This record gives sequence, structure tokens and C-alpha cells, in this order.
Amino acid sequence: MSDQLQNQASIPDLPAHIALIGNSLPRRCGIATFTSHCHDALAAAFPAMRIDHYAMDDGMPGIAYAPDIRRIAQDDVIAYSQAAKEIEESGAQAIWLQHEFGIFGGSAGDLVLRLLDRTGLPLVTTLHTVLDQPNRDERRVTDELIARSSRIMVMAERGREILREVYGAPADKIVVIPHGVPDRPQVNPATLQSLFGWQGRRVILTFGLLAPDKGIDVMIRAMPAVAARHPDALYVILGETHPNLVRDQGGDRLREELTELARSLGVERHVAFLDGFVEQEQLLDYLQAADIYVTPYLNPAQITSGTLSYAIGMGRPVVSTPYVNATEVLADEVGVIVPFRDEAALADALSALLDDDILRRSYADRAYALGRGMIWSELARNVGRALAGARAAQPVRLVPRRNYEPLAPDATAVIRMSDSTGMLQHGILSVPDREHGYCIDDNARALMMMSHIPDLDPVVRDQWTTVYASFVQHAWNRDARRFRNFMAFDRRWCEDVGSEDSGGRGVWALGVTARDAPLEKHRRWAAAFFDRIVDSLPETGSPRAQAFIILGAAAILDVQPAHARARALLEKFGRNLLSLVERTRRPDWAWFEVMLAYDNARLPEALIVAGDRLGDAAMVEVGLDTLEWIVADQRAPEGHFRAVGSESFGRAFEDPLPFDQQPLEAQATIDAAAAAWAVSGSAEWLAVADNAYRWFLGQNDLATPLATPLDGGCYDGLTPRGVNQNQGAESILALQLASCAMNRLSAPASLVAKDRRAEVEPISA
Repeated sequence: MSDQLQNQASIPDLPAHIALIGNSLPRRCGIATFTSHCHDALAAAFPAMRIDHYAMDDGMPGIAYAPDIRRIAQDDVIAYSQAAKEIEESGAQAIWLQHEFGIFGGSAGDLVLRLLDRTGLPLVTTLHTVLDQPNRDERRVTDELIARSSRIMVMAERGREILREVYGAPADKIVVIPHGVPDRPQVNPATLQSLFGWQGRRVILTFGLLAPDKGIDVMIRAMPAVAARHPDALYVILGETHPNLVRDQGGDRLREELTELARSLGVERHVAFLDGFVEQEQLLDYLQAADIYVTPYLNPAQITSGTLSYAIGMGRPVVSTPYVNATEVLADEVGVIVPFRDEAALADALSALLDDDILRRSYADRAYALGRGMIWSELARNVGRALAGARAAQPVRLVPRRNYEPLAPDATAVIRMSDSTGMLQHGILSVPDREHGYCIDDNARALMMMSHIPDLDPVVRDQWTTVYASFVQHAWNRDARRFRNFMAFDRRWCEDVGSEDSGGRGVWALGVTARDAPLEKHRRWAAAFFDRIVDSLPETGSPRAQAFIILGAAAILDVQPAHARARALLEKFGRNLLSLVERTRRPDWAWFEVMLAYDNARLPEALIVAGDRLGDAAMVEVGLDTLEWIVADQRAPEGHFRAVGSESFGRAFEDPLPFDQQPLEAQATIDAAAAAWAVSGSAEWLAVADNAYRWFLGQNDLATPLATPLDGGCYDGLTPRGVNQNQGAESILALQLASCAMNRLSAPASLVAKDRRAEVEPISA
């Protein structure tokens, strides 16, 4: 058996498929180099493992990523959600995240939390920076990463200490795995120096992206003293200036300043700038050609240094300032530590090593021996164990067996949210929030529920039907001939004209009440009100408002088949919806609009209903086709209902994102499936309705019920972090109207299309 297969066989729970998130070559930064080399090391150590590489993209032009690199736009909020969806649906079994605050968008890079919140996969996080004095945002992000991660990887023991002492991270979550390094034989520097024209020189090397915190200026200030003792000394600064610095400053001012510093000190012959980004093999040649490697960095908290690790791996004597990573790696006389910003100490340490070949060789040998435990294959094996540990530590989501039978409709929570004016919009947990007042949307829905809920005390039904009807009636602005929507708690209207969609729901409620209200007085009121406003409806432009009006007008036709103006609305708006589909349809997009929004299934439902009432087979066919399409888009890979998340709204021709999921979508899908069953008789539509209803009861992405059966309540939606535990009117009504629909579906005869109520004679306006 090969070493690689032995690696895999020896690690139980090793994932067969992971998502690796960080940066990627050819982007020129340390995280890109590290992440790409980690990918290659894992692939070499575990050849059967699938590794999907997701790279943060900061928009820097001219970077041509390999075709298999999946990019995440750094500052695009939706890109993080899209990446989470892609990772979830890819079949990945774990995520390995390379974290550095600066590579992610948002405050302290907090947009990465958006991605992590939207997937439940086991997570290993490598923290490239661990701050012992974080600001508020840095602390918040780090705390969230610790809470979300099953394993946290740091590259220095001090990182473990800070995580425990400052952040209270559990000890069993933290693993220390040194930075990986390539594996090369140790060589005498003199054998390679001719490659670069360095014959006869004593070469001191620094490599990496130039930035102000690298301390290059301090090292240049040390060179006069070094050159005085060793005229053959040459300080080589290998690497380009950090691209972000060049972009922000409009040029390479840092390099110009350092070059001028060397000239002003008279050491320009002893300082060489090699501007450019070199590939790894050439970089290793440069390293092995150096007599001494120096990291004069200025940031004492730096917990990781890839350049230092590479120098150790190549067996270079090292002189360094005492940043965290250096003090650990160079302990036990592996290297020489000098104080920060102390050019004299730097000069003395470098001169001492250049004076003594035996001393210098002893440091080189100790560094090389230490580096053998840091080679990439060792890192890969250690990371493999961390990934396996993360999988083993991840709780298995057990979905308890539940009774998924439809709940009995219950008006308790609806009445709890209502007063003598109407139903209040929002709740703080389960308590009505008076600050946001009322809206016609919710009162129209509540009015429809009063017609549909069975077994309600007649006095209670009469009382609340009248309250909600009164709100809808008062919402009509006779002067503007439009409905108002929002009313403050003090009963002042917040607007003269509401949205077309909210007005459309008012019309829909009138039609349903005219057809289905148990008391004749309410049916007559609704029919008369519909007749009073119907002439204002044909100019409605919103597709959803047109759909709502179709549903209301169809209900009027059910009781008044000769109602010409109601029929005209079905014909006009039905044709409009048909034309929308024809204009927008693409091979992979069978929908009315170029994007998905809210209450989506109402559009195909309206076409099905209009086609049924008008005897128009084309409308019914397109309605069924588009409903099939949206149902497929609302099905998770596991088969359960997944409502189109509100993050999806406004994204043209894009697959829906899973969060936040609203109860309204499940209810609309149930009603649309019921309409499809009524015209087709296919039991598949009953299964669609049942699947959507189970979403309320816990068969959803979070395996968490939204319904609270004891009081008829419903939470406001599914977020990446759990349910939104507020209970607003829309959510409660969505559950109760869905329960009404499911209970009707359990007695299919009640849905036979031709079984209509007796015609109601409307009262003239």
C-alpha cells in the first residue's frame, strides 16, 4: 500500500470531500501562497480526497485564476451566501478556512461569518492572526469563529495561549500545526550563489511582499556597520511591494524611499532590491544561496511567518526580531533574536555570524533539523487528523420522528395579535408590537382566515370578521381610488396610497369573503365593496398585485358567473402573466420575472385559477409548468421544502439562496399546489402541498419547527442561526391559512372545482 493510501486508511473519519477557503495563487500574498500549497499538500497526501478551492477575490485586475478556482468577491455580501449554498450542495463533508482579517469584506472581515452561518458543515479554522488586544469588531469576529469551529489551528504555542487566556477557547478545540515548508536537501550556499551573480559576496536575505511593518528600513540602517566589518556583505531584498499598498499610494513610494535611504547611507553597493514575484522553486534557490536570513519585522504580535518557516526549512541561519512566531521557532539556539528597531543589535548579530563559519553552520544545521518536522507532508497529515477530529466532534443532527399530520386551524394567536382596530403587524416574541401599527396586508389575510377556519365559535367569528372587514373598508381611499396600507397605532394612516401588492390583497380578501364567509351579511358586504372598486383595478401594473386580483375576481366568478368585470380582470391579467413568461423564458428559466422575490407561487396559482375559470387550457398549462419549475427550485437536495430565501430577491437569473426563509412562501406553495390538484387531479400536487406544510413542523433546513401548536403561533422565519423567534401577523396567518388549506385537502371532495357556493346577489354600490 502506498504511503498516501496508508495516510487515508490510518485516519478514521477523514472527509472524502472538503471545501478549502482562503486566497489563491497567482494572487500575490502570503495567504494565497499558503492556501495553494496547502491544497497541493493535501492532494498529495490524500489523493482520493476531493478539495474544492474557494479564493477570496479583492478585485485586483490582471489575476488569471486557474479554471478550478471558485472565486468569492471580497466585498459582495451575496457572494458569501452563494458560496455557502454551493459548498452545501457540492457534497463537501468539512470546511478548512484560512482566516486573516484583511482578506474578507465587512467590519474586521465579518462577511465571512455570513458564509459560515449558512452551512452546518464541520469547520477547521486556521487563524493566521491571533490578537491579544483586539478591538470590538475583531473580538466579535474571533469569538464567532471560535464558537463556529470544531477545530482551531494556530501555528505557534503563543496562539494557543492567547486563545485560552483572552478568548476562553476550549482547549480541546485548539491544535498547533507549524507552517508548512518544502522538502529539499541542505546545501552549501556558495554552490548556488553563481546563479545570481553573488560570487564572493556574503549574502543576507529577506523575502516577501514589502510593507512598512517589515522593518526593512531598520535593516538598511544596520548595513553601514555590517559593511564596515564585512565589505563583501550584500543585503538582498527579494519581493515586490504589496499590491494593495501600490494601489492605495498610486505608485511604489515605499521602494523609492528605501532605495533613497540606502543611497543616503552610502550602502547602495551593499543593498540589492529584486523587485518581482518568483515561483517557488526559484525562491528556494534564492534562499539556499543566502548565508543568513533576516526578518527584522516590527509587529510583536505576528504569530505566523511563512518566510521564516521557509528559511528554517532550507536550513538557513536566522536573525530576527522577537515577534511571536520567531521567539518560538528560534528557541533553543535555532536562531538569533535581537530587539525591535535596534539597528546596532542587528549589525552585531549579523557580523558575529559572518565572522564565524562554524557558528553559522551550527545554526544552519539546527534550523534544518527543526524544518524536517514542518515539511508539507507533515502538515497535511496533521491537518487530516484535525479535519477528522472536526467531523467526529460535530454533533449529528438527529431529526426526531414527529407527527407531520396537519395541525387543526387555531385562531388563538391571530386574536392575540388583534384589537378593536385590526391585527397588528409585528410581535416581539409572542407579544404584539404596537410601535409598528397595522397594515391592510395582514388584515386582508385575517379576513380570509375568518372565512376558512372551521369550528370557530359563531360569535367570535362574527366579531373578528367585522373588525378585519372594517379595517379593509377604511383602508380604501375614495379620493385616490386606491387602498392605503400602513396605519399607526393611533389610527392615523401613514400614507395616502399603499403599494399595488397590498391593495391587491385587499381585493383578493373581498372575493374570498364574498364567496366563503359563513354569514350572508359579510358575503353581501364584500360583493358590494368589490363592485364599488372594480373599475379602478384594470390599471394595476404589479405582476403580484395582478395575481392577487385574479384570485379575488375568480372567487367573485364562483358565486356570480355572469360578473363581466370580474371576468375581464381574469382575461386581462391572465394574458399579462402569460406574456411575462414568454418574454422572460429561457431554457433554464421558466418564470415570470428575471428574478425571484416573495410570494412566488401566487403567480402560477393565479394563471391556473384564471385558466380554469375562463376555460383557457394554455393558461392552465403555463401555470402548471411554472409551478413545477418553482417547486423544483424550492426543493433541497435532501428533498424537503426550502423556501426561496430573502437574500435571493433582486438577483437576476440566479438559483435561489436558502436564507432567510419566510412562512409566506410555504403557504403560497400549498395554495398553488391545491389549485393545481383541483384542475389536474394529480396526486403529485398533494405531495407537494404536504412537503411544503412539513416545513412549518420541522422538516426543513434546520430541522426546527416554526409552528407553536399549543397557541396557534408561528415564528417569523428560518435564519442561518435558527428560527427568528418573533411571531408577527404574516407568519401566524401563513401557518393558519396553510393549516386550513391542508385540512381542506384531507377531504378532497371539498376542492372539486365545480362545487361552488350558490350565487350571491350583490348589493348595488
